[in-house]
Amino acid sequence: MVLVLSIVGVVSGGALVGVYKYAEPRIEENKKREIRQAIFEVLPGAKSYEVITKDSQLIYKGLDSSGNLVGYAFIGEGAGYQGKIEVMIGVDSVLDKTTGIQILESIETPGLGAKITLEPFRDQFRELLVLPFVELVKGKTKESNQIQAITGATISSQAVVDILNKTIKEVREK
Repeated sequence: MVLVLSIVGVVSGGALVGVYKYAEPRIEENKKREIRQAIFEVLPGAKSYEVITKDSQLIYKGLDSSGNLVGYAFIGEGAGYQGKIEVMIGVDSVLDKTTGIQILESIETPGLGAKITLEPFRDQFRELLVLPFVELVKGKTKESNQIQAITGATISSQAVVDILNKTIKEVREK
């Protein structure tokens, strides 16, 4: 019985390693493609980009067809209600307004927290003033630096706002 279990364990482990080695390059390529698409989504008007590395943070410098600076995009991440949320953030060239966000990774509650990936929530982050910081409100927004929380998903909404504020502050300091 021990011999049979050992053989089954070795074969199963070998199969998992084989599948992982086969799938890993494809997963990485899909991740790169998703990031490329997100950069152009959060930086409307950008036709190309350059990658800048500052203190292990990748910053994507968006350029229009003439080579003029459109804005910057970068990835922020933090804890949501159920797990990690990863957000591509686009800002204008002077880092005072957002140009958009794109959720790259989220495992929030389906039907509630998962609404952070939908357009009505994401559209609030276009032309949003980030100075001094972005605020989350539960009612109607009154200021140009406020967004409305998703009903029933305040924690997920707040997580996105916290990620945005923290990441923009870090990029400004670099």
